[in-house]
Amino acid sequence: MLLLPGYACLGMLGAVLTGPAWPPGLAPASAPALSARLGVEVTDDDRPGALVVGVQAPGPGFTAGLREGDRLLAFGAARIDTAADLARALARTPPGTEIRLTVRHASGGYGQLTAVPGVLT
Repeated sequence: MLLLPGYACLGMLGAVLTGPAWPPGLAPASAPALSARLGVEVTDDDRPGALVVGVQAPGPGFTAGLREGDRLLAFGAARIDTAADLARALARTPPGTEIRLTVRHASGGYGQLTAVPGVLT
C-alpha cells in the first residue's frame, strides 16, 4: 500500500480507499481505452502493403483467413502501404467492428476477407 500523508490510501490496484481528492500531479492516469487487435504481426519490405509474418491462432486475423506471407493492402476504405498504416487504421476501429480486408496471398492471388478485430488477452 502507498500512503500519501493527509490525502489517500491506495490499494494494490490503485483504487482510492479513503481520503480527500488527489493532490495536483499525483492523480492516477485513467485506464487506457481498449483498442482493436487483429492478432497478426506485420512488417515492411520493398513493396507496398503490410507483410504478415505471424498470425495468432486463434485470433481475429486467423479466423478471417490471414496467413503468414499474406500482404494486407487495404483495411476497410484505408489503403495500407506500410505496417504503420495498418496500426493507424486499427487504432481508429472499435473492437467488434466488421472490416473488409484486401489481401494479396503468398500464392499471388488477391482476396477479400472479413475480419472482426477484437480485444486480445
